[in-house]
Amino acid sequence: MERMSTQKVENVRQSSPDSDGFSQSATLNPYRFAAFELLNRLRWDFNPESWRSRAKLRAWKNKYADKKAVILCNGPSLLKSDLSMLDGYFTFGLNKINLLFDKTTFRPSCIVSVNPFVIEQNADFFNQTDIPLFLDRVALKDVRARDNVTMLHSAGQSKFARDCSISIYQGSTVTFVAMQLAFHIGFRQVALIGCDHNFTTTGPANQTVIAGKRDDNHFDPNYFAGGVKWQLPDLPNSEAAYSLALVVYETAGRKLVNCTEGGRLELLPRISLDNFVRS
Repeated sequence: MERMSTQKVENVRQSSPDSDGFSQSATLNPYRFAAFELLNRLRWDFNPESWRSRAKLRAWKNKYADKKAVILCNGPSLLKSDLSMLDGYFTFGLNKINLLFDKTTFRPSCIVSVNPFVIEQNADFFNQTDIPLFLDRVALKDVRARDNVTMLHSAGQSKFARDCSISIYQGSTVTFVAMQLAFHIGFRQVALIGCDHNFTTTGPANQTVIAGKRDDNHFDPNYFAGGVKWQLPDLPNSEAAYSLALVVYETAGRKLVNCTEGGRLELLPRISLDNFVRS
């Protein structure tokens, strides 16, 4: 691990009111964390949409028990996958998967999106589509609540929600949310495609940046382009979330595999998409 530079340490000390040189409290306070989580949840429970979405999530529970599903991530390699092989299989599209629609007749079975910037930028599509949507509750300010829209509550606990009807954990990536929903819905075998796990744009994790003229990190050059805001990826936390998902799936006797063409995600077992759909 790279050692923190002397200058960075000095900057931390200078901004610190504490005698030990750190601005963060020395204690881990579970009461403060629990209070925040409880208030966060209660605020959502006072919204009628919370109860409507919870009922919808319960209706989805184990709806496709023992079936196969494919999660379509949004890396450039998605264009290398033969989407015609997905006919007859349940598929999770993520975020701006609709940018693919002018290139193919493929349509996902549902779409998952939890990032506020993505939801705001894609609100026009989300408001007119009939495809089932699973959106973080922040979408309520941009997306009309209706029958095909299910709102999700995001909690701060670093856990895998096997039942998503109360809360989910985002794990720094919408892909992890889709993994939880796939488990909730009952799928026994789940595959990823288009999960390159590699970004040409670098910088601090989760930092909000302004997009340039072209996006080379996703399957469409206009995905994040033209000055829109987006957040840089947190690949280490994403990997921790994927590892947790793999343990949960395998413990339950289920399979979670990576069928991406290339890419740098090696935490999940790799097989070809052809083998996954035909096995």
